[in-house]
Amino acid sequence: MTDVYNSEKRSEIMARVRATGSKPELIVRQVAHGLGYRFRLHRPDLPGKPDIVFPRYRRVIFVHGCFWHGHKGCAKAKRPSSNRAFWDRKLSRNLERDCENAVVLRRAGWKVLVIWGCETQDRERLAARISRFLEENRDWER
Repeated sequence: MTDVYNSEKRSEIMARVRATGSKPELIVRQVAHGLGYRFRLHRPDLPGKPDIVFPRYRRVIFVHGCFWHGHKGCAKAKRPSSNRAFWDRKLSRNLERDCENAVVLRRAGWKVLVIWGCETQDRERLAARISRFLEENRDWER
């Protein structure tokens, strides 16, 4: 099956894909801020430039798009059937890079949480997950 758009239209669509400030990322930021947490965004000195960084807690959150980062079992993560070799190579490399970044961060003493785009729909559940992540093992602060 070939692409339903011509190359100019496809290029225009792909140019709209944003690396930062996506709707799921904004939702996660709103929820974390609403819980009273303060954070930094996209610190370039950390591997993978995590979307949200909580330096005080040494924790980071990556907000991954289901398609671009291969969310297993998610309908939004279906790979395109056209130009399969290109997409397999590109998306597989994204997965490898995500894993490499998480390993380097953990070895440096950071805790890592991945939130998938499809998980941002239920804000109460998201808030509970973020709270658990940021509150675990905080005995050092008491």
